[in-house]
Amino acid sequence: MRKQIVAGNWKMNNDLSQTEALIAALKAQTKTTNAEVMVAPTATNLWQAYNSLKNSEIEVIAQNMHFAENGAYTGEISANMLKSVGVQTVILGHSERRAYFNETDDMLAKKVDAALANNMRVIFCFGEELADRKSGNEENIVESQIKNALFHLEASAFKNIVLAYEPVWAIGTGETASPEQAQDMHAFIRKTIANTYGNEVANNLSILYGGSCKPTNAKEIFSKPDVDGGLIGGAALNADDFFAIVNAF
Repeated sequence: MRKQIVAGNWKMNNDLSQTEALIAALKAQTKTTNAEVMVAPTATNLWQAYNSLKNSEIEVIAQNMHFAENGAYTGEISANMLKSVGVQTVILGHSERRAYFNETDDMLAKKVDAALANNMRVIFCFGEELADRKSGNEENIVESQIKNALFHLEASAFKNIVLAYEPVWAIGTGETASPEQAQDMHAFIRKTIANTYGNEVANNLSILYGGSCKPTNAKEIFSKPDVDGGLIGGAALNADDFFAIVNAF
């Protein structure tokens, strides 16, 4: 049975003292579901976050990593470096990394390979922009992003992969993605996986929704049969809101 997951991506927010305060607030919350809970602080605070949460049910994950093990890549962080501070899961391919830092499918394939080679779990992000949605090209874009970065893998690799669909057109644009639109795309994604890797792989693969999930809409979104949780942005910076989403299953 596939896992239910709620992962909070803190992005470039919270200095050390703010991270400690948010972690304390999270630890004071009560989880009433079986969902896995993850948080992704900024890289400078991963070690502190890991130590603060290592005896809790909250996993500390990373927002990004480089594909190289080491070398002349100023400012970058390798899989081994992440693992050395307790991190076992990394977000790759986030829409902001694609848009602002020009991450390509080929580059992301290398990052995925590096993470898996280091026995890490990957939350792999993808999704279409507003122009793609308005032109009816959303399925082609999503299929291409998944295939280009992941379809060189063996079926066994997918046990360490979680997918996260980001409807970029519904994040900060004033447009709204309905739960039905989320379900339709998640079903398409699962079918795309099944067509190449079979139903067993597809049906055991968790697919998260990464489009403006809030306490007010999480329950309806999570009730959809192919939505297995959320990759949460802004709402993850408030402990009450974040756990309201966690407990929405």
